[in-house]
Parts: sequence; structure tokens; C-alpha cells
Amino acid sequence: MARSGAARFDRAFNLAMALLAWLVALLVVGMIGWIVADLLCQGLPQLSWAFLLELPGDAGRSGGIRPILISTLLILGVCLAVSVPIGLATAVFLAEFQRGPRGFGRLVRYSLDTLAGVPSIVFGLFGNAFFSISLGLGFSILSGGLTLACMVLPMLIRSMETALRAVPTEHRLAAAALGLPQRVSLLHIVLPAAAPGLAVGMILGIGRALAETAALLFTSGYVDRLPNSLLDSGRTLSVHIFDLAMNVPGGASQASATALVLVALVLLINTFTGWAARRWLACLAFPAL
Repeated sequence: MARSGAARFDRAFNLAMALLAWLVALLVVGMIGWIVADLLCQGLPQLSWAFLLELPGDAGRSGGIRPILISTLLILGVCLAVSVPIGLATAVFLAEFQRGPRGFGRLVRYSLDTLAGVPSIVFGLFGNAFFSISLGLGFSILSGGLTLACMVLPMLIRSMETALRAVPTEHRLAAAALGLPQRVSLLHIVLPAAAPGLAVGMILGIGRALAETAALLFTSGYVDRLPNSLLDSGRTLSVHIFDLAMNVPGGASQASATALVLVALVLLINTFTGWAARRWLACLAFPAL
């Protein structure tokens, strides 16, 4: 009798947990659907090829977002070109050579966790003082990209380290038993096995970089003209949305259309990043003979 009662309780508990999980999942999907539907209702009528290819006019109330879109891609490119190699190298160092809870690795992890909680406006002030003023880069795409790289590095390193640590130790031991050098084991066994987690880390970094506004106001600038080089100032999509929504009367529809483009850009880049990471790491795992 006691076992029967315990079994019924376990089934009821499992059913309740399953229903709760489905409820939370539906709530998240519903919130995302609500946001996307609102953006589609307000911004879709404004979307066209002209909106993507023309220059903005009348403080953003008319025209398009071509220079804003180009500036966003350039700043994101600088950010990823700096943060991904440094982040991956640091994650490999922490996961493969500093696995213990003590020593220098512990100090690095504590520093990264602290930096991950620093508000973005603080990174903006740092980027303005160091990159814009001390290094003489001014308000430029380069200053904005380097500041974003500093912002995303803590999250990028920790997520990549977690992905590398999730690879079973048996993989490394088997490679060592076969006499493979650690470099070969890392490139052709550990990294391919950690590919999904590494891709997630990159996607999180890209998402935070594209959504950032406060830090870029102090580093990349506010102008909406077409940049001629990385040393020119440039306005990103997030800054453009903020300006239209807060400072430009009658700019709500343009802001919604720009937000819709930003969401589509995030989805497109995330999809491409996941595909590229799988292809690249598959080539490392099975190199051509």
C-alpha cells in the first residue's frame, strides 16, 4: 500500500513538473511572439528595399538606414575579430591548463565573473577614456568595436570554457593513450566535440553586441552618415532605435521598422554562426588527407 501511494505521488509530481515546464515554455514563446507581432504591425508597412538602401532624412523620420546598417556590421566585425580569438584562447587555457579551483585560473575566473556584471555604461566610459582619448581614436567605429569586444569577452570566455569542460575526460585520455600530442587532441577531438557549446557562446556574444546602446554613445558616436573608414564615426541600429524613440517626434514607425531589421539581422547572423562553426569544426575533426 505504501509503495502504491509513493508511486502515485511520483507520477503526480512528474506530471505537475511536466505541465509547469510546458507552461513556462509557452509563456516564453508567447512573449517572443507578442514582441515580434507588435514589431510587424508597426514596422512592416515601412519596410522596403528603399528603406534598407537609402540614406536617412528629416532626422530619421524619412529615408532609409543604409549607413546605420553598414556601421552596425563594421562595429560587429571589429568586435568579433578581436573578441573571438582572445576568448577562445583564454577558454582553452582555463579549461585545459587551469582546470583546478585554485591558483591563477581561479583569479582569472573571478575577474571574468566580476566584469560580466559591470554595467555597459561603465564600459562606455572606459572605452571613451582609453580608446577614444588615450589612444586618439576619437568617436569612431574602431573605438566602438573595441569597447564591445571588452564587454562580450567575459561572457564569451566563460561560456566557451563551460563548453570545453563539458567534453568528457575520456576523450582526452583516449587520445593520450594513442600517443597523440595535446595540440592534435585539442584541435581534432576536444574542439569538434565542444562545437555546439562554442557556437552558443558566440551567438550570445553577438546578441549582446548588436543590442548594446549605452557604451556606443560614448565611443562610436551618434552621426548617421555613411562611414568611409573604421576611424569614422557611425551609428548602430540600436542607437538609431533609441534616438528615434526618445528624441524624434513622429519617429515611432521608423523605430519599429529598424527594430524589425535588427531582429532579422540577429536571427540571420545566429543561423550563419551556428552553421559556420559546425562546418569549420567538422573540417578540424576530419581533415582532408
